[in-house]
Amino acid sequence: MALVKTALALVFTATTTLSVLQISSAAVYKVGDSAGWTTIGNVDYKLWAATKTFQIGDIIHFEYNSQFHNVMRVTHPMYKACNASAPLATYTTGNDSITITNRGHHFFFCGVPGHCQAGQKVDINVLRTTQMAPTPSALPSPPSVPAAKVPGPSPSNAVSLKSLKSLLWKLVLSMVVFAGFVSSAAA
Repeated sequence: MALVKTALALVFTATTTLSVLQISSAAVYKVGDSAGWTTIGNVDYKLWAATKTFQIGDIIHFEYNSQFHNVMRVTHPMYKACNASAPLATYTTGNDSITITNRGHHFFFCGVPGHCQAGQKVDINVLRTTQMAPTPSALPSPPSVPAAKVPGPSPSNAVSLKSLKSLLWKLVLSMVVFAGFVSSAAA
């Protein structure tokens, strides 16, 4: 009987762990990694973004000196022209986190004169994954910032939590089978 309780406790623990992983599966990306959001050091934000695989729910974190920089979310034409006249949103704290809520391109740049032209701009592109690809009739309404027809970055080799979740599900299933075997053997 003690073995059955132990097996059930393990199933409960594995299920709880899986639930926590599903809740916390969003990644947090610090723009520019250790350099942050700056014009110093010639950070290549296009290259930085190209090495990431962004997904809905991910958090894009901009860390910068608010005396010298800001973050503006803009449309694609504004991004291309470094036009800061009417941003969709402006962030000025120096420690801004933005949650990605839809697929497509999300354009950001520093609105301080000359900074965008110097390369302080980033295109966060959330690609549609094969797992999430809906049928045309199930597509959501268009995003508030239309996705631009810009080639996306190549996928990164980052380890996904999907494989970990799959492994945990197999572990839970094995524990359930084991608990059933133990309880039938104890009877």
